Amino acid sequence: MNQDLWSRSAVDLAAKIRAREVSCVEVTESVLGRIAEYNGRINAIVVECQDEAMRAAEQKDREAAEGAALGPLHGVPVTIKENIDVAGQATTNGLPAYADVIAPDHSPVARNLLDAGAVIVGRTNTPELSMRATTDNPLRGRTLNPWDADASPGGSSGGASAAAAMGFGPIHHGNDIGGSLRFPAFACGLATVKPTLGRVPAYNPSAAAERGLLAQLMSVQGAICREVRDVRLATRVLAGGDPRDPWWVPVPFDGPALDAPIKVAVTCESHGYPVNPEILAGIERAADVLSDAGYAVERVATPSIMKAARAWFDVLGSEIIHFLGPIAREHGSETIQTIFEKFQRIGNPVDPVGYRQGIADRTALTREWNVFLDRYPLVLCPFMMRSLYPWDYDARGFDQLRDLFEAAIYSTGVNYLGLPAGVVPIGFADGLPAGVQIIGRRYREDLILDAMEAVEGSVGILAHTLWQREG
Repeated sequence: MNQDLWSRSAVDLAAKIRAREVSCVEVTESVLGRIAEYNGRINAIVVECQDEAMRAAEQKDREAAEGAALGPLHGVPVTIKENIDVAGQATTNGLPAYADVIAPDHSPVARNLLDAGAVIVGRTNTPELSMRATTDNPLRGRTLNPWDADASPGGSSGGASAAAAMGFGPIHHGNDIGGSLRFPAFACGLATVKPTLGRVPAYNPSAAAERGLLAQLMSVQGAICREVRDVRLATRVLAGGDPRDPWWVPVPFDGPALDAPIKVAVTCESHGYPVNPEILAGIERAADVLSDAGYAVERVATPSIMKAARAWFDVLGSEIIHFLGPIAREHGSETIQTIFEKFQRIGNPVDPVGYRQGIADRTALTREWNVFLDRYPLVLCPFMMRSLYPWDYDARGFDQLRDLFEAAIYSTGVNYLGLPAGVVPIGFADGLPAGVQIIGRRYREDLILDAMEAVEGSVGILAHTLWQREG
């Protein structure tokens, strides 16, 4: 039984460790064994922490034997993306020039996971500057999607998604400014929630400068997991406060109960994009599941997501070019430099006056969605309007990059609005994993997760299908 502990959920592992049915060492050994067997095939974990993990697991067992209070993740293996700080380790962000940027202290994410008792088994891969919808860089190489080596594992948290799908532990940290939690979850058949700004504290002690204003308002930290209940557990843990993040908000994770039935708005508005028919069928299936689960599902017109998606490129794009463009030019590969140049052509980056006006207009866009969500607390919609793309699709040409982001307006638009949103598997499209997105009210990740669990209950855990193929 201990040999398959790598396949268990974080919820189950934490319970078994607390009940003394298994030891932290046994759990860690099982996960490390799985990593040793399969990581060489997919390159998801780029820094393996076997020795440190075993020492931590042994310490966790001693603490349990001494009757110490156990945290909610006591002995549970986790990974952390290589773009946030873990004390004493490099925060490379996919750049060879940052290979020796050693974190002087833990980020809030790392601190919250460790304080909850988690055991870090490795650091996961990310593209250069964490700014691609796939995962490849000159320092660590390419991460492969466990479902199909030619398909993207998503980005920028593609190392996290590949690790989760392959069974390298149950909880995998990632972050999201345009879809970097949700692209990988979609790509590898996994679950995630992009939290509301302020839900999870963020700060890198190694950072040489603060991020731009819109990056601060849109970038969030979260977790990618095989099971929705693990996303819930991980997000609760990650949400612990930290004074180093002025944006953190002490909002209770579980909000007040809403009158039943909870209304769910369903939209497939494509704004002219030819939506994949299997994606459309998946949304209809998810709508039926939610209706059967007692939700009041209505097909209604939502406020435009296109306005927010365009502003992501025009207004945030201007900030990205100003803050990250010089780093890409100085330290980035030819590939990332070319992609940054194409970013500018997809949108119309604004000047300083347009930037100030764009920030003001963002308030109106968010208000419009807030008012709508006051009537419909959840919105079921596409995440990607196309099936999964090849691993190098964004680098093949301008038309491909533009197609990718036109298919993902429900990704970037949600970031621009600062709303929470989850992705949960719905099955397959063109033979590869596919998911749907559920948008919710600010700070109501709990409602999103409830709806995601209903969908998951009908579809099942997609990673189990992957493992059956492997067997």
